[in-house]
Amino acid sequence: MVVEGPGHRHAPSPAEIAHASRTARGVPEVMIKVSGGARTIRGVATHLAYLERRADLETDDGTILTEKGFRRGLLKDWDLEIDERRHHTERGIAAGRKTPKLVHNIVFSMPKGTPPDKLHKAVSKFATEKFGAQHRYAMALHTDQGHPHVHMVVKAMSERGERLNIYKATLRDWRRDFARYLRELGVEANATERAVRGAQHRNRKTGIYRAAARGDATYMRERAEAIAPELRSGGVRSESGYSRVRQTRQDVERGWMASADLMEREGQHDTAAQVRRFVDRMPPDRTDRQFIAEQILAAARERAPPTR
Repeated sequence: MVVEGPGHRHAPSPAEIAHASRTARGVPEVMIKVSGGARTIRGVATHLAYLERRADLETDDGTILTEKGFRRGLLKDWDLEIDERRHHTERGIAAGRKTPKLVHNIVFSMPKGTPPDKLHKAVSKFATEKFGAQHRYAMALHTDQGHPHVHMVVKAMSERGERLNIYKATLRDWRRDFARYLRELGVEANATERAVRGAQHRNRKTGIYRAAARGDATYMRERAEAIAPELRSGGVRSESGYSRVRQTRQDVERGWMASADLMEREGQHDTAAQVRRFVDRMPPDRTDRQFIAEQILAAARERAPPTR
């Protein structure tokens, strides 16, 4: 990560300068999402069937599976029955423990316009580097939703009996390497944490605007009761924890500006200017309640009759 906060004082390396430039220019960010996983063989078969309907499946040994009924052979080859029996014990059932996942479902995607063949090559290299000769996997390239993406099913238990656990730090490392593989193929790609980019988790709020725009009575009543008095008073109170969010943003901005100063001293004037403009354009850090209020007001303006 380029920005390390106010204490970031060492001379920036070429890799850090390139990373800062990509982030400041808004180079597309790679996305790796763990979309779930199956705990039963039936669940694994159902997910493979879903992938098969949209594209051919490619396995870890490079085989392209096109014949009908291949799933049964693949599941047998992966020895999933052994894994399922190993963890589905009477003691575990009696204790109410949830059985571990047999597979992880992972999605790799890039924005519209990314060459699908290069995305596929980058994911293939990623899978070989991370899972090759350890965890069995199968993947399928999909191009039917506007942006190219690859679905991958990875066996949770390795051939040596080691379980694949995916943590936040794991995803950070994966995104960084995946972006590098894409750049090696000539595709502009970046991997920067949301907080460092000044972005906030607003995707889960997209339904707010749509519901308000269509005049959803239940939605409007609940939100109006909670927020309208605050809107009438000219403001929206902050949720608990906002001070921490604000402190994080301040640390990020100071870190970026410290990096820009270092780049300036190292003669990287253009990149330093890009970084400063990037900081100036960062969206304001808003609380969820403030964001909801903005969505309601924006929807109300769209639904209001035009003035003469």
